[in-house]
Amino acid sequence: MDAPHEEKPLFGRPWIFIRGVPSMNFLPPQGPLEVAFAGRSNVGKSSLINALVGQRGLARTSNTPGRTQELNFFVPEGYSGEGDDLPPMALVDMPGYGYAQAPKDQVDAWTKLVFDYLRGRATLKRVYVLIDSRHGIKKNDEDVLTLLDKAAVSYQVVLTKTDKIKPPAVPRLIAETLEKIRKRPAAYPEVLATSSEKVEGLDDLRRAIGETVGYRP
Repeated sequence: MDAPHEEKPLFGRPWIFIRGVPSMNFLPPQGPLEVAFAGRSNVGKSSLINALVGQRGLARTSNTPGRTQELNFFVPEGYSGEGDDLPPMALVDMPGYGYAQAPKDQVDAWTKLVFDYLRGRATLKRVYVLIDSRHGIKKNDEDVLTLLDKAAVSYQVVLTKTDKIKPPAVPRLIAETLEKIRKRPAAYPEVLATSSEKVEGLDDLRRAIGETVGYRP
């Protein structure tokens, strides 16, 4: 017999894809609190989400940058969504940005969708902005951080692919990144370092997400 919802750890149960949102008209009703993941195309966003929930293939991974063109919503399985039987939270995979080969009208549409969602979603608690540790914060990352500051949405920087740089470089990069975001009004003053491939830093990220949505297992 399955254990009750509250006895199962949030990231220790199956998760399911519930909806892809190409425009604001298709957003699911506001219910559980949401945390969203943003990042440049090819930053390893889908891989991180899959590693976070321990489920291969939940978020689509691709060698072709720019595959995620919608807001993709995921929730833990086992909730009807009716009445009080709501999942404790939802994960939102946001469209990757900075893909140079995407047509301008497509980029404009993504940007509008993302900003409308950021500005108008009361249940959105935090955006985790993923930064490739091999490259650090680039100009288009700064543009997104400014967008988040403007929308007054709390965000936290998460370094990805730390297995691709030398171990002593990680604390240095964390310190440099903290300094870069120090004066940004919506930035959470802690930077997390992760590697999906080596399964490193994921418990810290799970803990941060749990605290953000007020989840107590």
